[in-house]
This record gives sequence, C-alpha cells and structure tokens, in this order.
Amino acid sequence: MRIAHVAPVIHPVPPATYGGTERVVADLASAQVDASHEVTLFGPADCSLPRVRQVGDFLSLSWHEKQGGPVPPGLPAVLEAQLLGDLLAHGGGHDVIHLHGSAHASAVAQKLGAPAFRTIHWRADEPDHLEHFRAFPQERIIAISHAQAGAVPATNLAGIVHHGMPADRYRQGDGSGGYLAFLGRMTDQKRPDRAIELARATGRHLQLAGPVDPGNPAYFDEVVRPALDDRIRHIGSVDDTGKQDLLGNAAALVFPIDWPEPFGLVMIEAMACGTPVIAWRRGSVPEVVEDGVTGIVVDSVTEAVHRMDEVVQLDRSAIRRQFEERFSAGRMASETLALYREACLSRSSNESSARSPSP
Repeated sequence: MRIAHVAPVIHPVPPATYGGTERVVADLASAQVDASHEVTLFGPADCSLPRVRQVGDFLSLSWHEKQGGPVPPGLPAVLEAQLLGDLLAHGGGHDVIHLHGSAHASAVAQKLGAPAFRTIHWRADEPDHLEHFRAFPQERIIAISHAQAGAVPATNLAGIVHHGMPADRYRQGDGSGGYLAFLGRMTDQKRPDRAIELARATGRHLQLAGPVDPGNPAYFDEVVRPALDDRIRHIGSVDDTGKQDLLGNAAALVFPIDWPEPFGLVMIEAMACGTPVIAWRRGSVPEVVEDGVTGIVVDSVTEAVHRMDEVVQLDRSAIRRQFEERFSAGRMASETLALYREACLSRSSNESSARSPSP
C-alpha cells in the first residue's frame, strides 16, 4: 500500500525532545515500513526518518525559533502554505492520505481523490473541530481513545486506535531513585501543582520534566517556580535518554491532568520503563491505566496519598508486560492499516458499481 502521512509544521519528525504528535507519526510510519508498505512523509526538511520517502524543503517552526530573535506571527501560515504546495504537487498516486497536523490539508487531500484519514492529536469536542466535521463529512477520523471518539460524529469516525511505540525504545527500570516524576508541559491543563502537592504530602522528592507552555508562561512563573527547592526540581525538556533515566528510576509517574486528555503518551512511556502511573480520572486515563495493575486511577490528591504505598509496590515486570501486549508500534500500525484497507475496499466497490451498466 502507498501511504502518505502529512505531519505538522511545528517540530521535525521525530522530535528531539517535546512533540508527542511528531513522535507518534514517526513510530506509525516506521512500523508501516516494517510491514513492507511504501510510506511518504510530507513535512519539514529537518525531519529524519530512515526508509521513509520525505517531501518538503522548508524548515520547521521550532528550527526557526532556535535561531534566536522573535518569530513573525505569520510564519506558521507560510510553512503551512509550503506544505500544501508539496501535497498538491506530490500527493497524487497514494492509496491513502493520513493527516496529522492542522486543518489546512483537508481540502487538498479531498481534491486528490484518495481516501483521507485524520488523526486529531488533541481534544475533538471544541468548536473548530465540530465545524471541521461539518465541512469535511467524507474525511475519516481515527480516534486515539474512546473518550475522544465520543465527540466525533458517527459518519466521520473510522475507528479507534490507541497509540503505541517500539518496545526497544525504553527498558524496564528498577525505580531505585525513589522519587516521583512528572513529564509534560508546565500548564494548568497538566497540573504539575498537584504533583508538587502529592510529593510534599508523601515526603517524596519530585522531578518535573517538560517545557514551559509558551501559551501560558505565567503559570510556571506564578505556580511552579515558587515551589521549587532541593526536593522539588524542574529539569526542563528531556530526550529519550533523559526519559529513560527519569522514568526508569522513578518510584511512580504522576499524571495529574485537569482536562479531557485524548491519550497521554507519557503514560505508556512510563509503563515501558515498568514504572507505575498515578493518574487522575479524566479523558482517556481509565482506558490506558489498568487500576491496580499498571498504576492507580484517582480523583484527588488525598486519594493518591492514601494509595501511595499500594502503587509503589506494583510489579514493575507486570507493568512492562502490559505495555508490550497493549501498546506496541506494530499493533498500532496493524490496526491503522486495517482501517485503510476497509476504506480502499469500499472505494473500489463503489467505483465498480458506478462503472457497471444498469440492467
């Protein structure tokens, strides 16, 4: 099958540190190549995916930001325009087109004729998505959780595929650091303040990893920074090596979200390290964390405090096995390919019916 993935213009694929969407695109495309499919990536020129054909000679927004100085507010639109030009010029001839970025590419994909799929790497219940579903009723949405799928019209919903990643990216750790870990943007949606409160209430050290949210920098300055000390540390963004160290040595990952998280990639990254997850009951959390097996699902800091001894005693080998069974990149690719094939078969059937003469 000839598959086109259309990436966002924000970060390269895969990202160096932060960039969950780009990480998923990289893992899905690579797993599809492993399954002997021809894969093309439309995205920034600083992407680097072995064995995948890459189209795009513009550089990502994050590359421009690293050059120093303010980035003009119109730059993302310019990068999107170049992406659309590439898709118009080279998108034809693919069996399916899978969109992962902004809504701009939907109209182009529709005109190219191949079945178009879209993964929304965000919540799907906001007005912009509702308008998108209305405007593009033929676009097939691959939801990343049942929680997210609830906001997608049945006419658009192609199926539900949980994220996955390669089993060898992380290895099981022993939790010998004894601290709690938090990994995510420093923002009120992710609620690192709850992780801080939990660490203080249980007498444990806490390592906070992740970038300051550029859309909400005041949260870090007003809520997180004043709480930092020798026991509560912010270590910034981390790459895969840093994640292995952070998560593998942690007693538990704290995932104290305060929004309808559509998936939460960091939860399965922790599980890959055998590290239990303390997660708040929002969005996809009950689908990803098996309470009492791979972590605990709670509704408050008080509940998390009461169950702390339970969670840190969970079997790390069993957590790693659950990751391997439920969240592999191969499983993600296989389930996605099944949705592609269903659409292609339906299209072929419709085209055959249209060509058949009336009796």
